Amino acid sequence: MKTRFAPAPTGRLHVGNIRTALHNYLLSHRDGGAFLLRIDDTDAERSKEEYVEAIRADLEWLGIAPDEEARQSQRFGRYDELFEQLRAAGRIYACYETPEELEVRRKVLLGRGLPPVYERKDADAPVPEGRSPHWRFRLDHDTPIAWDDLVRGQQKFDPALISDPVIRRADGSWLYMLPSVIDDMDLGITHVVRGEDHVTNSAIQLQMFDALGAQRPYLAHEALLVAAEGKLSKRLGSVGVDEMKARGLEPMALLALLARIGTSQPVEPLASLEALSASFDFAHFGRAPAHFNMAEVEALNAKLLHATPYEAVADRLPGGIGKAEWEALHGNIAHLGEVADWLPVLQGEIDAPDIAAEDADYLHQAATIAAQLEWDDGVWAALTGALKQATGRKGKPLFLPLRLALTGQASGPEMAALLPLIGKDRALARLRRA
Repeated sequence: MKTRFAPAPTGRLHVGNIRTALHNYLLSHRDGGAFLLRIDDTDAERSKEEYVEAIRADLEWLGIAPDEEARQSQRFGRYDELFEQLRAAGRIYACYETPEELEVRRKVLLGRGLPPVYERKDADAPVPEGRSPHWRFRLDHDTPIAWDDLVRGQQKFDPALISDPVIRRADGSWLYMLPSVIDDMDLGITHVVRGEDHVTNSAIQLQMFDALGAQRPYLAHEALLVAAEGKLSKRLGSVGVDEMKARGLEPMALLALLARIGTSQPVEPLASLEALSASFDFAHFGRAPAHFNMAEVEALNAKLLHATPYEAVADRLPGGIGKAEWEALHGNIAHLGEVADWLPVLQGEIDAPDIAAEDADYLHQAATIAAQLEWDDGVWAALTGALKQATGRKGKPLFLPLRLALTGQASGPEMAALLPLIGKDRALARLRRA
């Protein structure tokens, strides 16, 4: 099995692109296959090398590592060779209409209630003087186009209702359709996974595979990604790796969501691509649009961090945060960057909290009791137990003033884990100050 992700380097990756890349990666790696990154840079004017580098960097950050890479701009000679082969076989022909002429004819056909399909000219039609031709692929109108789509099931198209596609412009530059087929044929792509907006393109390209004598790949056309409110949104185009980094999110939070939304499988905080790949199956995919919500990524991010062992993040934690500190904190953070916010609590100074007047004597009593305790893992239970017995307090009046005085926060990680890490001298000083 071999799949491919084929972005054009005309901009940054967004969640829609990332989902396509991810699904191709998961499918190929599930069965020990290969995943190809193909840079579709035939458009020399719009393609930028900075975007090529950005695509590679984004995939690396996500952990979606290609097994191979190819660039269309390095394969023009091969496209020319097969172009001439198809032209000699009568499957490619020259056309001379201007865009304006085509648009007028399209409106005429629509006005007559006819499908706006390109009307082929006779082979002996006069050639307009001074015009260079663009080139179309001649569809075989006699054979219906059909395939069993891995997501959509049986698909069937009448080629007579599809316009012969333009495959090469008058200036010699290539459009998407034919080069992509040649690449898939030459590079051994067995499965093409992409959005359902490419279904008609796929029907056309299957005839190109047939015309070239190539084996057809399996096709899977997924429902499109839409914004949470159910409408296609430009906002989705701006959600990419940069925003993920700016929010302090983990790559697997995004990938775990994109692997499962639009399927019958539950979205789970799986921590590795291997785990996602093992359960990847188009049998679970539905036809309804897949609803993307950044809030779900945030929720998954917190769940992932809560289950992440120290060893998996040790090299990304600030100095002073060891295994004990991580185990005390990670169940209460939503982003890895929040760990640094607790360094002053554990090892530095905190601002004096606002303590209610009726709690001042209580905290003085707490300091007196704390000074007599062994400072071990049970110190919090020992302190609160002694205070409950001495004062009769329980619940919030017992615990909240202590938390405020010791951490400066009204909520946070379990005090039983924090208090031994704060240390006896620091804890006593804070209680006495409060």
